Amino acid sequence: MEEEKQFKPFISASDFIPEFTLRSIILGAIFGVIFGAASVYLGLKVGLTVSASIPIAVLAISVFKKLGKASILESNIVQTIGSAGESVASGVVFTIPALLFLSGGKDYFHYFQIFVLALAGGILGVLFMIPLRRSLIVKEHGKLPYPEGTACADVLVAGEKGGKLAQKVYYGVGIAFLYKLLMSILGFWKDVPSYVFGKNSALPNATLSGEITPELLGVGYIIGPRIAGIMVAGGVLSWFVLIPLITMLGSGLTSVFPPETTQLISQMSPDQIWGRYIRYIGAGAVTFGGLMTLIKTLPTIISAFRDSFKDLKESRNEKKVEKSRTEKDIPLIYVLVGSVALVVFMSLIPNIPTNFLSAIMIVVFGFFFVTVSSRIVGLIGSSSNPISGMTIATLMATSLIFVGIGWTGDVYQPIALVVGSIVCIASANAGATSQDLKTGYILGATPIKQQLGLIIGVLASTVAVGFTLTLLEHNIGIGSPTPEHPHPLPAPQATLMATVIKGLLSHNLPWGLVLTGMGISAVMELCGVSSLAFAVGAYLPLSSTTPIFAGGVVKWLVERKSKASEVESDIGPGALFSSGLIAGGAITGIIIAILIGMNMGTGADGKPVSLADKLNTGIGESMGAWGDLVSLGFFVLLAFILYRYGISKQKGSAVS
Repeated sequence: MEEEKQFKPFISASDFIPEFTLRSIILGAIFGVIFGAASVYLGLKVGLTVSASIPIAVLAISVFKKLGKASILESNIVQTIGSAGESVASGVVFTIPALLFLSGGKDYFHYFQIFVLALAGGILGVLFMIPLRRSLIVKEHGKLPYPEGTACADVLVAGEKGGKLAQKVYYGVGIAFLYKLLMSILGFWKDVPSYVFGKNSALPNATLSGEITPELLGVGYIIGPRIAGIMVAGGVLSWFVLIPLITMLGSGLTSVFPPETTQLISQMSPDQIWGRYIRYIGAGAVTFGGLMTLIKTLPTIISAFRDSFKDLKESRNEKKVEKSRTEKDIPLIYVLVGSVALVVFMSLIPNIPTNFLSAIMIVVFGFFFVTVSSRIVGLIGSSSNPISGMTIATLMATSLIFVGIGWTGDVYQPIALVVGSIVCIASANAGATSQDLKTGYILGATPIKQQLGLIIGVLASTVAVGFTLTLLEHNIGIGSPTPEHPHPLPAPQATLMATVIKGLLSHNLPWGLVLTGMGISAVMELCGVSSLAFAVGAYLPLSSTTPIFAGGVVKWLVERKSKASEVESDIGPGALFSSGLIAGGAITGIIIAILIGMNMGTGADGKPVSLADKLNTGIGESMGAWGDLVSLGFFVLLAFILYRYGISKQKGSAVS
């Protein structure tokens, strides 16, 4: 509570400036539709989405400068509403396309069903974050960094103040844009340099790789060396211990090892071993880490609910409880009524594969993983939030309950997926919501207005997400190639979800791998290390955690040089430049997604050619092993630029 009293937001609670205005609502909804549609395509194409809060904040500042001066809280409402599009889209594309791969699921893959599932999950994520706001955002301020939420506040403050503070952010945006333009669009160097140890080496199939993007480097700088180090340690365990171990033990097998059904381990690449075995281990680790997170968070959750119920009781007794502007949330009664209404709605609505039991499970699992997701992004950011791991855990629990009561037929597969889909969407949106509320807390926004804005953002984005998903399925195809769609979008995450459901309901899930992952997380907890960050690193590809670790190392070098750590209330030049790297990298990622989708005809091989393909020179790929060294050299140069900004003279506090 002392931390809460000492903290002073950028805009005082006693100041009332324009915030929830019509222009901010309209602009936020437009951005939500645009970023939601782009995220659907990107998620189906590569199984990843790009965090939208920061690029939307940058765009809001720029648009409002053209429209006339706007307050910083108006810009915050724009990014709050707009960010819902990306988060809802990521939850949708990771799960709902799995209906196409399940028995009877195609009957439910229509616009109306997609719209209903996305809407239910998105609103559930917002509602469940309301009672968690005080426990995670306010009481844990200074402990949970919420890197993207903090970076977004930095961007908005820099845009408000102008001058040299803004310059550092925009320098970061410009450098990140140029870097990704040369790397990802023009192809001057590789996106993911890697080195794979030979199968006859001491570490067969061990792989060192890095997705050398500016946004991941910036996230690593903001979260700092400790969390970044724990994350990459999990990745090292998977890629330098478990994969070589599985390769060595499986090299002498003459039959396939479940859950694989067709290919020998000796014939598998590192990526195949990771997809067939390590992901299940990682899912088990994330499940246990999530359970420990919930247990550790229970005291603050109970305290938050007790405070909310106390406020509700006092209001019923007509006691005037005067709250400051920055402490007003949507009343808890709406959270309770909304949850009950969701159970009834999902039980009765026609043409949706649900029943009363599955609706209850949606609410129970939804609250659990909303809590876990909100705390995860507080530690490592939305970009590294293992939503698919949480969804797998939900599908496991749901399917086990179904098996326990005898629901093992194919007809129950879509019902299990709907539970996982809504929980996935709720968790994804809750993670983004908590980042937005952190931004608002730093800036001095009104929570209830942000929460209403998030609901508006969900409503606007679900319209675009459902339309985009059905359009892509109809015109391009999703999943395996067919004569009608020879080059479909693969939807890797949704394919995994379908595999998990089929395996569980047919009693084929590799529980040994899942329990192994849980055991690894238990060992980390016994060693006094937060198992969740470690489990996230073990679940994600090593290529995602190594650049984050590099950013943490740069932060460590800056702290050693300056003899003082940068904290949220004293924004230094390194943090501002990192915010620009995250914003620039994310914006360019959206541009790349749009370029990929621009069909420019077919090539000599009959495959579709996009504008990105035409622009890509392929120089980096044609250089072989030297291409990896060149790529690494450019990434080191980018890290050095970040270091130089980090040690440059600080110009005072941005939030005081």
